[in-house]
Parts: sequence; C-alpha cells; structure tokens
Amino acid sequence: MSRSPFAAVILLAALCLVMTASSTNLAAQEPGAGNPHVTNDQDAARSDFIESFKRIGLNSAPGDAAMLRILVECSKAKRGLEVGTATGYGAIVMGLGFERTGGKLITVDIDAKMVKAATENLKRVGLEDVVTVVEGDALKVLPELEGPFDFVYIDAVKSDYLKYLKALEPKLAPGAMIVADNVIRSARSMPDFFEYVNESPNYLSTTIRSDESKRDGMMVIYRVK
Repeated sequence: MSRSPFAAVILLAALCLVMTASSTNLAAQEPGAGNPHVTNDQDAARSDFIESFKRIGLNSAPGDAAMLRILVECSKAKRGLEVGTATGYGAIVMGLGFERTGGKLITVDIDAKMVKAATENLKRVGLEDVVTVVEGDALKVLPELEGPFDFVYIDAVKSDYLKYLKALEPKLAPGAMIVADNVIRSARSMPDFFEYVNESPNYLSTTIRSDESKRDGMMVIYRVK
C-alpha cells in the first residue's frame, strides 16, 4: 500500500536527504565508529579507500549509499541482506552502518569476478567479519538463507524485483525495511513489483528521488506485518 507521507519512513527519508545534502562525504565519515578495534590509522585508510572507490563500475551512487547507511543506523538493523553486490561499494558503506549497530550483512551476486572483487575490497577496509559475500543466482540463494532479515537492499535484475521480494517474504522480520533501487529509471521493467507492493496490506512504501541527477531513486518499503 503506497502512502506518502507516512511517519516512520518519511522521517528516515527526510533525515537521509538532509544529511546527504549537507555532506557529500557522508559515506566515508567516521568509518571506524562503533568498532573499538579500528585504529586512527586504519580509520584514515578506510576513508581514503572509500573516497577513491565510490565511482567505480556498477557501484551505488555515493549519495544513495549514504542513504542506505543512514537507514541501517536509524532503524538499528541487525540482519541485513543485499541482492546485487557489484564490486562492493554499497556493501562497504552499509557494512559501516552494521558495524555500528552490531549487526551483520549478507550480500549476494551471481558474477564470480564481482564476488572476488567485493571480497577483496571488504578485507581492505576490515569489514570481512561484518559482511559475508555469497556467490550465486539470488533466486536460488535467497530461499536457502536463514532469516529473519530486518533490512534488505535490492539492486539486481530489475525485472526480477518481485521474484526477489516473494522469495524473501517468509524471511522478513515484522517491521523490516526493504529498499529497492533504480525504481524511476527502470520503472518499465518492474510494473508487477509496483502493483504488488502498492496493493498489499503488508507494506507501506514511498519513492525518494535520491540520485544526484534526480533522474532516479529508491523505493523505501516498510513491512507492516
């Protein structure tokens, strides 16, 4: 069911937009906060790597990744799932959020080269104990994962978004947050996804134009029950 505004999601979205607008480097701020084992030198190395890494390949836009971290931290998520890893920039930024909440993130990608690159990049920033990279077809992997998940980020094959959601539904915690990327630019590829989410009594959703160009955005979905 699409309702805009609705308090919980709009509050998080507004916070997200304010913070991303006020700092273009939010994704790299305080990278070691929440982890007493991260030294100042490691902090600096993390920041430098994330700054140099954020515009590579299929990675999430920096502002979008920052939004994801804010949503993870504001919702105090403990068990996260990312569908579509690429080289791991989004997983790293979300991983920083999960490091602060004391949670864990699983990220899934079908491309072996992407999985290898993401695994190496996560090790470079010391998040290999926070983020687990799984290689495989998400439609086959998701049913095998153990839930519940309280935060999900979907950024993979656009026409399969509804399939991903349905595969995950039995594993979603009450009050879970699902973020679906590229819902404006790729809207024609996912009409079934929009219809399902908007008509379901189990979900509240809103779309946020979060990309710097304002030509794309994310759907933030709250599982009511």
